[in-house]
Amino acid sequence: MTGASRGIGASIARHLSARGCSILAVYTSESSTKLTADLCSELTTQHGVQAHAVKADLGHPDTAASTIIQAAKEHFSKNGQLLVNILINNAGVGGDYPLEKVPVEEFHRIYAVNVLAPIMVTQAVLPYLPHDRSGRIINISSVAPSMGFAIHTLYGVTKAALEAMTRTWARELAERATVDAVNPGPVEGDMYFAAGEKFWKQMEPFQLNCPLSAVREGADDPSLVKLAKEKMGGRGLKLQMLLVGGIDP
Repeated sequence: MTGASRGIGASIARHLSARGCSILAVYTSESSTKLTADLCSELTTQHGVQAHAVKADLGHPDTAASTIIQAAKEHFSKNGQLLVNILINNAGVGGDYPLEKVPVEEFHRIYAVNVLAPIMVTQAVLPYLPHDRSGRIINISSVAPSMGFAIHTLYGVTKAALEAMTRTWARELAERATVDAVNPGPVEGDMYFAAGEKFWKQMEPFQLNCPLSAVREGADDPSLVKLAKEKMGGRGLKLQMLLVGGIDP
């Protein structure tokens, strides 16, 4: 799984390891090294699974894909054979720019991580998928393409591309794996908090209509309760999902 060090990625890693999955946790930045190592140690200790971290810069997708496969072979090959049951393309980056200020270099940076990296990583994993349709490829997209948030031209277009790829791969890889995209709404994490108050206000109407998004004193993280009450209209962040993929539009 890419983007495994924090947020959605770390939560997925905990969920899968609790069900017996071994994890190869891919991260990019130096600041995530300890986080990912601690996560892998936690998963191994609590669930008795193999969990290993690998640093791979998804801003350079071709070399990152090679690094990931090499690490997978080192840690998980049995009798010289590697089998990858599940691939989760979770890593993503954003950038908030109004149309008139979209920088060319930012397009290439975000496109490399959000679009080209999933292509190259999935391509690299392809020879190691099962041949009995039991494989799973999950692409973490966003509601951004369907909602059309202001100043999200770059992020939205890359996630729309990821969804298009999901549908294509579902057809191409039907005999090897099920391919789905998961479209989360607002989720507590570094990327959401970095978006700032202007974006939080934009999201408030959606949060008000989400039945379980009200923060709870004594149950939710105190820092989230404080932030939600002061800046988010008393509504926290809950995961909303929409599955796309298979062969249906």
